[in-house]
Amino acid sequence: MTNEKDLLSIGQPMPFRETFRRTFGYLKPQLPRLILAFVLIILNVAFDVALPVFISSATDNLKSNSVNLNFIIGLAVGYLAIGTVNQVVLYIESMLLQKAGQSVVANMRMEVYGHIQSLSQSQLDKMPVGSLVTRVASYTASLSDLFSEVLVKVIKNVLTLVGVYGMMLYISWQLSLVMLAFIALVALISFVFGKIIGALFRRERQYISELNTYLNENLSGMKLIHVFNRQKFKELEFVLKNENLRKARYKVVIAFGIYRPLITLIYVMSVAVTFWLGVGFGLNSGMIVAFYLYLSKFFNPVQNLADQLNNLQKALTAQEKLFRLLDIKPEITDGADAVDMRSFRGEIEFDHVWFAYEGEDWILKDVSFKVGAGQTCAFVGATGAGKSTILSLIVRNYEVQKGRVLIDGVDVKNIKIKSLRRAIGQMLQDVFLFSGTVKSNLTLGNPDFTDEEVMEACRYVNADGFVQAQENGLEQELTERGENLSQGQRQLLSFARTVLHKPQILILDEATANIDTETEVLIRESLEKMRNIGTMLVCAHRLSTIKNADNIIVMQHGRIVESGTHAKLLESGGYYSKLHALQAERQ
Repeated sequence: MTNEKDLLSIGQPMPFRETFRRTFGYLKPQLPRLILAFVLIILNVAFDVALPVFISSATDNLKSNSVNLNFIIGLAVGYLAIGTVNQVVLYIESMLLQKAGQSVVANMRMEVYGHIQSLSQSQLDKMPVGSLVTRVASYTASLSDLFSEVLVKVIKNVLTLVGVYGMMLYISWQLSLVMLAFIALVALISFVFGKIIGALFRRERQYISELNTYLNENLSGMKLIHVFNRQKFKELEFVLKNENLRKARYKVVIAFGIYRPLITLIYVMSVAVTFWLGVGFGLNSGMIVAFYLYLSKFFNPVQNLADQLNNLQKALTAQEKLFRLLDIKPEITDGADAVDMRSFRGEIEFDHVWFAYEGEDWILKDVSFKVGAGQTCAFVGATGAGKSTILSLIVRNYEVQKGRVLIDGVDVKNIKIKSLRRAIGQMLQDVFLFSGTVKSNLTLGNPDFTDEEVMEACRYVNADGFVQAQENGLEQELTERGENLSQGQRQLLSFARTVLHKPQILILDEATANIDTETEVLIRESLEKMRNIGTMLVCAHRLSTIKNADNIIVMQHGRIVESGTHAKLLESGGYYSKLHALQAERQ
């Protein structure tokens, strides 16, 4: 089932006309190419419609008493010439549409990815990663098919139908009017089929997204599945999702399995009527052959339109999913009066802050404190006390519901997000490293940093030892998430990455929670050096790493219960003193 809090699944299906209109809004920059391609499509259809005339003329000549060999040869040469030119036109038209389509898809993919980056952490928490990956990768690919394949074939088939029926009217208007009954029947069946297949494709896309989400989550957590030997259970869960997708796809196959034979049956009936009534309407053999060929050319586009309707529904259903994502407005944006602050003293204040992730389930309750510029402030407390939330609010990963968060006396809502996060360096418990080299993970792709600057940052946080010990030093390749390094080494790299980017405010969120004692010593030394950079906010379970903090704030159930220096809090004998005694006893 889809998570009821999944933002991507909220809302009514978008009307077909609206999806179509918005999709073609992306075509404006490509109009010159598309107009030229449209002209070529008309030529292509005209050449294609003209070819049966050659066969009809040849048939009449061959059945006459005096066969004109030169006339037959001329028809053959003309047929070959038009067929050859037609293929050249088809090639140029295809290239134009491919270029236009790929440009549109590339631009839209960038727009979708950029939009995802603009969303708040709160919004991203409500969007399954697998669904986002499907939208950026698979759904934009279906848009490419729409412009390079579906669009051209739909237009070409419609023009062919018009051109062919015009020739059928020219040959025999009586027989063409009889054929209208078959045409109306085909149109009615196609309309009903379109409604049914649209609903089926929406369901299929939903199951594809759910399957991708499940795969993404479980592949990331495969180690845990192995540890608890839950492979069989997870396999049964996958069977259910896989079966849902199989059934949805099978219903699509059944729908087309009914539709195509119906269209073929109507075609066979129309051919029989053509031969039966053609003679009655006084048509000669050449005219009957020509009418039969045009009738074949008429029903082929109808069947092709059904196939393209399949692809069109797929593409527009995918587009609807993309538009639903693009229609989600970012919760956290720069205000009209937001300022771009180039430098910060680092004075931080929480002024009666209340915050909840959902409704009024308050995580922080009337929290107020001040951190002086250049000071180190630590937050301690049990899990769920609100420590990490405080740090997230400072960088505006989330927005407060009540109260204010101020930096240097300015509400963070009035500071441009880029300048705010540019000045704040964050080191988290769960260090994320990208696939690539050690250097690329530290510079994050910024070419302005030299190797010496990178190594200097490593030395500053005691990471230079293990970096230089790597076979290729800074150019050492890291596996996904840096799994070929220890937890402590990954943490030291995150310290070096932060220092390299020269922050003015430092945030450490449980950055020392999962490290060994030897690495803890290195990190403790690093923290002492990093205190000289600027204001430092530390959320820590290991009280040994925050003993030298200028102020320690103790949290319980979203409220501040005490604060002071390490010595003062021990002397008071409160909650902090009990935590310290408990940790000392464990050690």
